[in-house]
Parts: sequence; structure tokens; C-alpha cells
Amino acid sequence: MFTIIGGDGKEYGPVTTDQVRAWITAGRANLETRARAIGSEDWRRLGDFGEFTPGGLPPPLVGNGTPESGGQLVSAPASFSPQITSAGLELAGRGTRLGAALIDRAIAMICMVPGLVLMGPAFMTLVLAASRGEEPGFADFSAAGLALGAFVAACGWLIQFAVQLWMLSTRGQTIGKRLLNIRIVRFQDNGNPGFVYAWLLRNFVPAIIGFVPYLGFMFVIADACFIFSEQRRCIHDHIAGTKVVKA
Repeated sequence: MFTIIGGDGKEYGPVTTDQVRAWITAGRANLETRARAIGSEDWRRLGDFGEFTPGGLPPPLVGNGTPESGGQLVSAPASFSPQITSAGLELAGRGTRLGAALIDRAIAMICMVPGLVLMGPAFMTLVLAASRGEEPGFADFSAAGLALGAFVAACGWLIQFAVQLWMLSTRGQTIGKRLLNIRIVRFQDNGNPGFVYAWLLRNFVPAIIGFVPYLGFMFVIADACFIFSEQRRCIHDHIAGTKVVKA
């Protein structure tokens, strides 16, 4: 018999080993979910119990998987979702994740403003000409000023990118995520994802897929829609094996 911590931070149980296995099979718990055996005061990962290691899990159960415990039916409420706070971590809200992404994009734009100001009228001439499908009148502005502004804008973007990349690699946070108190962790062990998982697999690979004609557009839409899944993991989270939690 075991007691486990649910998605709302409350304790649920005691429940039988078969019930816990049913929750794992259904994806409502995982090996990182905190639990303790009845009679013990020590909270451990489900993966630390031999009954729940991959070799010890039975085939998927049919029915509602709710056994009797002490003469009473023990079942989880509709809001119960152990994986949300496995190891004491709570998944970041969807709105919070969107807010962090918007903050990061705003910071990138702000860092480019000095360069755009240096470009001045030249930049606006290019933008207006492009919007009308016309060739810009290069005689109307200084090519040197345009080049200088473009260089400063590129430097501003690269500086913020380097800072964001360093933060992602060392703490699983961008500036936006840091401000909104959320972070990226590995899905299996809640550890720091590092450069490979936090940026290379989670950002760079999806960006490359996004540039593929036709397929890229569908990928971007599907990637965003996956945030509405129970685990709140976008496709790029599945690619990198990550999730976003409250810090």
C-alpha cells in the first residue's frame, strides 16, 4: 500500500500497488512521482520502489483500475494528476509560458532599437518600399549609415541571444522565464536540461523543421496546439524530453 502526492499537492491513499501501476499505465503518474510506503515516513520516487520499475510493471489494466482498500473504494478526483507535481514540481501555466515567450521577443526587439535608430530614414525607406513591392531609392539615403545601423542592430541581437543561451544552458531559463518564475527541466528526472536539451533540441531543431516548405507551417501550428495536452508539453518539449515547471 502506498500514499502518493497528487497534482494539487495533496496526499492520496492509501492505495494498492495495482492502483499505482494503473495510474502509471494511464499516464497519470510516472517514476518521478513522490510516494511513501504505508508504515514508512520516507518520501521517495516511485522509480525507487522495485514494484514500479519498467520490468515490474504489468500489461495495461482494463476497467477503471480502482481497487478496494480497507473496505472503501479509493479513486482519484477529476483534478488529480500526479505528474504535475512529481518531485514537488508544478507545471507552468499556459498563459505564463506565452507571457515569457512574448517578453523574450520584446527584449530581442529592444536590443535592436539602437541600430534601427541609426538607420533612421534609410530603414523606413526600405520598409515602405518593400511593403509596396518597389525598389528603394538608394540615392535618397546614406549606404554607410544603413550599414552601420544594421551592424549595431545585429550586435544588439547577438548580445541578447548570447545571454539567453547562457541562461538556458546553465539554469533552464530565459530572461522571460526568469521574470515569470518558470524554468525548463528534463521530463524524466527534473534535472537541468543543459545546452543540448534546452536549446539545440528544444529550439534549434524545431526552428529548422519550421523552415521546411508546407510541412514547417503545419509543424508550427501543431507544436503550439500541444500546449493544451494534459502534460502541457509542446512538440518541441517531446523532441527534447523536457517540460516547463514553476521555479
